[in-house]
Amino acid sequence: MSLNSNNRLLHRNSTFILYTCGLISSQYHSQIFLNLYSANTQVNRPTRASISLPAILSNLRLARSLTPHSPTIAVVKSDAYGHGAVRVAVYLDDHTDAFGTTSLKEALALRSAGVMKPILLLEGFFSPSEIPLIVEHQLWSTVHCEEQMKPLAETPTNSRLRVFLKLDSGMHRLGIAPENYVSAYKYLSSLPQIEQVMLMSHFACADELDNPMTAHQLQLFEETIRGIEAPTSLANSPFILGWPVPSGDIIRPGLMLYGASPFQELHPNTAQLEAVMSFSTEVIAIREIPSGTSVGYGNNWSAERPSRIGTIALGYGDGYPRHAPSGTPVFIHGRQIPIVGRVSMDLVTVDLTELPNTKIGTEVEVFGQNLSINEVASWCGTIPHTLMTGLTSRVPRHYV
Repeated sequence: MSLNSNNRLLHRNSTFILYTCGLISSQYHSQIFLNLYSANTQVNRPTRASISLPAILSNLRLARSLTPHSPTIAVVKSDAYGHGAVRVAVYLDDHTDAFGTTSLKEALALRSAGVMKPILLLEGFFSPSEIPLIVEHQLWSTVHCEEQMKPLAETPTNSRLRVFLKLDSGMHRLGIAPENYVSAYKYLSSLPQIEQVMLMSHFACADELDNPMTAHQLQLFEETIRGIEAPTSLANSPFILGWPVPSGDIIRPGLMLYGASPFQELHPNTAQLEAVMSFSTEVIAIREIPSGTSVGYGNNWSAERPSRIGTIALGYGDGYPRHAPSGTPVFIHGRQIPIVGRVSMDLVTVDLTELPNTKIGTEVEVFGQNLSINEVASWCGTIPHTLMTGLTSRVPRHYV
């Protein structure tokens, strides 16, 4: 043991004695340990997410190239699908016409970071008390129900708000019913507080390219707004990638910005997307087990041959799905290998039998450049959105 190590051990032991004797406070004792560890110890687990901002920009440019006559609202809701809304929005600020967030809180975080492009609140305001801040920060608001109209009418007349009036064209979550839509548009347009009313809706099945629901919704939207001259916004990621976008429609790319396909099947446009997040960890233990030996909680997987089992620093505490079944792939040494046994909070086990040269410290890609997030999501019976947004705060994000 080095002299420095002996000194640190002596310091730790002496402070512990002082603490147990009541001669120093618990707060001071904790701070001493924090200082010791931050100065002398690498405390990060190897689990991490590397995020390529240039790849996000490339995917945004793909969206714009597919819709060359359309303004763009880059959707950065839910912390930019887990990628860090502030970092993403600051990077894209010169390349998009506006941003989309779920809430006022998300929008104000972007304003605080210096993002000055228009920001659309995709769910509008939740309370009339938010309207003054919407006005102050020059935000755009969705209006999706009649109950949001009266508070707008009661706003000071010098407010000059821009709103997106949402039509329920068939998804039946948010939106004005078709039979009430034109009257709602006329009412909002008559208010001195409203500078502009734009028209929007949302597709329920655009990720299913053979589903007639999308054409039905588009037809209903066009029939409902006939005679109204106003900007429209319909196209989300699957519609941008797989359907003819009406010229001039204000597109709202979300998932595609982050490199995942909204479709289950292959599509030539999604083949041009660049992976953005590489979620990775390392092998932290290796053991040889005989045939018939079970691994993990519940003994629900047993080796059918003598096997080499690796344990990786990954679990549902990081946001990896607990329900990921045995066989779900990870990527090591240029090939996919299966996880085996039940996912636990902090650890996952993998079958290294075909990779005899793997060592402790070997990098493991959970999804990213070499292993598609769509493939992992399919194995887990979910969608890429949940894997992105489900990463927990203990996974550090590194930007490249």
